[in-house]
Amino acid sequence: MQRTPEPELMDAPEQASAYAAADFSAGDQALVERIAELFPGGLGGRILDLGCGPGNISFRLARAYSDTVVIGLDGAAAMLQLAERRLHQEGDLVGRLSFVERCLPSPDLPAGCSAVVSNSTLHHLHDPLMLWLAIAQAAAPGARVYLKDLRRPPSPEAAEALRERYLAEAPPVLQHDYLASLHAAFTAAEVTEQLQRSGLEMLQVAEVDDRYLEVWGELP
Repeated sequence: MQRTPEPELMDAPEQASAYAAADFSAGDQALVERIAELFPGGLGGRILDLGCGPGNISFRLARAYSDTVVIGLDGAAAMLQLAERRLHQEGDLVGRLSFVERCLPSPDLPAGCSAVVSNSTLHHLHDPLMLWLAIAQAAAPGARVYLKDLRRPPSPEAAEALRERYLAEAPPVLQHDYLASLHAAFTAAEVTEQLQRSGLEMLQVAEVDDRYLEVWGELP
């Protein structure tokens, strides 16, 4: 099916609250473990979580890599308010974990990052090259890169089947957004073309399970 873009920012308070309240812990932990598997030598001292939302992955990265600084970046103020609130409630990561509000493209991204991670952000962007160019802009030479996102199913019927399989019991706002995200996602072939156009052809692309794709590698 053809791609149907969705709004770039999830900035409605009810959206932010629904996502913060949802239990994505198993998938989030699996993502951090996958990163550790791909990069057994670690992620260096400065990690950027690009499109961090309420910070779920940012917090896990900061705890998994205790010798690093982690920066969570997002364009949605409502999401970042939740992340900041959690940061100050938990307290022990203040000084190593921070959050910044930026919309892509931006000339003012964190620079010199030894690793750039992005989870479920690519499909939100109307122009996907903005994400890949932001990665190139923020990354230091030799940076590790890991991205995971939904991939677009072949038909509306297949998208509906995925919603039924994975989110049948979820709140309506999450079900609606999930279906929209499936329609807005990219295929592995499209992402491969994006990498070639943005000068990041050294990164690898693979389909994962029945609904995801991942991109990983090290920059020159």
